Amino acid sequence: MHLNDLIEHLDLLDRAHILAIPGGFSFGDHVASGKVLANRLRYKLGAPLERFVGAGKLVIGICNGFQVMVKMGLLPLFDGAFSREVTLAWNDTCRFENRWVHLGVTPGTACVWLKDMEALPLPVRHGEGKFMVRDDAVLRKLRDNGQVALRYVRADGTPAAGEFPCNPNGAVDDIAGICDPTGRIFGLMPHPEGYQDRENHPQWTRAEVPAEGMGLRVFKNAVAFAEKELR
Repeated sequence: MHLNDLIEHLDLLDRAHILAIPGGFSFGDHVASGKVLANRLRYKLGAPLERFVGAGKLVIGICNGFQVMVKMGLLPLFDGAFSREVTLAWNDTCRFENRWVHLGVTPGTACVWLKDMEALPLPVRHGEGKFMVRDDAVLRKLRDNGQVALRYVRADGTPAAGEFPCNPNGAVDDIAGICDPTGRIFGLMPHPEGYQDRENHPQWTRAEVPAEGMGLRVFKNAVAFAEKELR
């Protein structure tokens, strides 16, 4: 659905259970990645969006969508307040990175989108994906609340420890995705929609990969949660 449709018909968002803010270089990434769309959402859809979040519905932001979420304060959403506590900055390589990475799901994370998942490979495609926090207190709060959902790891599952290319952008604490304290609002730089089928995997002709793309499980978890909890 186009953003202008939501702005013109403010009741449309109230009738939905899941909102996805996809990747795609919104507004040409002018000013900063996601900033213009973040302002459009915050100031044109602020009230409906706050109702949506307050009703416990699900939101996912992928790549540019994650950038939008942090720049409008929709994440990390400490105490339910829209506030900018984190951002996504230029990759340490100072260039666009298009590669597959290994991701580890943080044990004990609140994120409902990652239920029963431990690890998954996904593609990243971004120039501004370096996760940064306002200060050390914000990072501690993210960890303590179980809001660090995904981290970049090595192929064997050990921490990337900030090393390129396992950590493709230099993200603080290898963070690839975070959620709000309820686990229902989720933002990540990697692309789960980019691994829907086994043939999406770059090694599908040589390695043993699941018949179903592992990224699809992220969305199936959300639908299952919505069907159970939001009817």
